[in-house]
Amino acid sequence: MATIIHPTAVIENGAELGSDIEVGAHAYVGPTVQLGDGCFLHHHASVEGVTVLGKQCEVFPHACVGPKTQDLKYKGGKPGLRVGERNVFRECTTIHCATNDGDFTVIGDDNYFLAYSHVGHDCVLGNHIIASNNATLAGHVIVDDYVIISGLTGIHQFCHVGMYSFLGGCSKVTQDIPPYLIGDGNPAVIRSINRVGLERAGFSPEQIARVKFAYSTLYREGLNRSQALEKLKEHGEANEAEIQNFIKFSEKGVRGFTPGVRI
Repeated sequence: MATIIHPTAVIENGAELGSDIEVGAHAYVGPTVQLGDGCFLHHHASVEGVTVLGKQCEVFPHACVGPKTQDLKYKGGKPGLRVGERNVFRECTTIHCATNDGDFTVIGDDNYFLAYSHVGHDCVLGNHIIASNNATLAGHVIVDDYVIISGLTGIHQFCHVGMYSFLGGCSKVTQDIPPYLIGDGNPAVIRSINRVGLERAGFSPEQIARVKFAYSTLYREGLNRSQALEKLKEHGEANEAEIQNFIKFSEKGVRGFTPGVRI
């Protein structure tokens, strides 16, 4: 496949384009953008700022990837955006650059951002994430691999969302969501383990049992956070990945865990 650029597209001087790229009608590519091989910009798509898009990314109409941060603390310079491979940005999605000079908003590989979703400045996202329509991530949010964010969900700045977790529609997330769990509600609370998601991902019954044990320890035994984590560390399977991921996750957060449903 040869590179195809519509005559009405605007490719600014300085932009670096890989091979086999398609740029549709009235699309825009800024002067400090790098597009990897096989990228496809639909009509009226926009990629700007100090932005690198990896191979085979697809930007749909009216999506805006790489504009200046909305953070009022922005003081100039060249903050940017780094995007991995095979990401899809559906209609009217906005993905913003970082705030401070030399910093980057970072997105991994194989993520899918549905229409009108938003990723704010300085976010760090992993791989295989689905952000449904109107999902909104404020600045400095961290989202680990294989997370599903349902539609109309808002995530407060500096929150951390753990791997394989699931956020229900219209949720208001103001604290960290530990891995493997379901957060839902306004404000969000932890409902249960993400059993269906884990089964679909190929987790074994033994792995799911370890997740259930960690969840019960953290949310169902009346322990405070320090006591619960100490119990996890002393468990006979503490070195197994699922329990280790809970322990490591707890050491990184700054906003505290999302509370569980009261029983």
